[in-house]
Amino acid sequence: MTRPLISLVLVSLLLLILSAGLVHPAAAQQTQPASPTVQQAPAPPPAKEEVTSYRLSPEKYRQAVAYSRARYRLYFIGFVYGVIVLLVVLAGRVAPRLRDLAERASGRRFVQALVYTPLLLLTVDVLGLPTSLYGHWLSRKYEQSIQGWGSWFWDWTKGELISFLVGIFLVWILYGVIRRSPRRWWFYFWLAALPILIFILFLAPLVIQPLFFKFEPLAAKQPALVEEIQKVVQRGGLEIPRERMFEMKASEKLKALNAYVAGFGASKRVVVWDTTIQRATTPQLLFVFGHEMGHYVLGHILRLIIVSAIVLLVFLFLGYRGMRWALAPPQPGQARGGSRWAIRGVDDWASLPVLTLFFALFGFLGAPLFNSYSRALEHDADVYGLEVIHGIVPNSGQVAAEAFQILGEINLADPEPSAFIKVWLYDHPPLGERLVFAREYDPWSKGEPPRFVRQP
Repeated sequence: MTRPLISLVLVSLLLLILSAGLVHPAAAQQTQPASPTVQQAPAPPPAKEEVTSYRLSPEKYRQAVAYSRARYRLYFIGFVYGVIVLLVVLAGRVAPRLRDLAERASGRRFVQALVYTPLLLLTVDVLGLPTSLYGHWLSRKYEQSIQGWGSWFWDWTKGELISFLVGIFLVWILYGVIRRSPRRWWFYFWLAALPILIFILFLAPLVIQPLFFKFEPLAAKQPALVEEIQKVVQRGGLEIPRERMFEMKASEKLKALNAYVAGFGASKRVVVWDTTIQRATTPQLLFVFGHEMGHYVLGHILRLIIVSAIVLLVFLFLGYRGMRWALAPPQPGQARGGSRWAIRGVDDWASLPVLTLFFALFGFLGAPLFNSYSRALEHDADVYGLEVIHGIVPNSGQVAAEAFQILGEINLADPEPSAFIKVWLYDHPPLGERLVFAREYDPWSKGEPPRFVRQP
């Protein structure tokens, strides 16, 4: 929330594409919820007991509620704190000072971007560290993370370096376009930024993600599981080479469970966390894989790219209008933001925090719409997962329900989220609703055709 670079705001929109897993990596630790059908039970159901609803022991129930409430508070407080940080940067004229430093360093615009961008990013991110530190502290307290502070800071540093590299080029392009087309820069920058950001999306599974976790071919570690997965792949009429299936060593840093799809084209892959493999049975893992396979087959990655591109264009246009209003020349007797903040105009490097502030506001207010669309895609992937394993996995609905139960217990899914929290924060359907749906979805016994997978 506190990153000052437009590049990172844009990348964050496209990173929605990377969230198309059974559980979003962040949601697994922050906002992965249950549903109103959740019950507080005296004890977790025995392994062989039929799972009918999401149930937690009294101790787990208290932990899940406390952890979820803390993450919700952190989300909203973090947004407000991020806005305050950007306002402090503007009021303290930090960006103009960094701009002056960059202009003294060189008269070449690229060199100025090379100096200005990392300094502004680092300044604002250091100011925003308190919320990041608290988030990791919460994850450690509730045993979602086992990552030490030294390792966490090293990951934070690597993230900063990646941000510098991406930000320098995008900010340089952004202000070059603004200087050449003051009225249409929002459209031309959109055209220029999209291929760059899509290329970053393509590279992420190959270059960026391995900087934070180790990945190994799933066939090398779990050959028997891959054999079973191939049956599901054949049922779906899809070809997913074994080379596109990976196990991620999440257990080195996390206890939470997850699986996801990433990349596109030659970089597209299915990733299953080793924590998930350790806790789930083979039938349950086949449902997890079927869900991820659904994202492939149903074209969710392409759809998310298109939606993200449209959202990006809208945000840039609104940012253009907001910048014109905020930095307009003052009228006699008035002081507008630009003059108070020592910003020369929209084409000034120092205007970047203003644009980022608008993007932060748009993203926050648009979150319910974005998440609603994401929940719809995730529900379709659940349906596909249930259909593609039907006939391969006995009692497949119950198996999927068991997988959701395990997921909720380990990830401390919220037992009783409010409707407001669900609408505003959840990019996946509530876990309890998914569990109940998995048990009850049975078009075959009703003589109805499945939605996505026709039986051979």
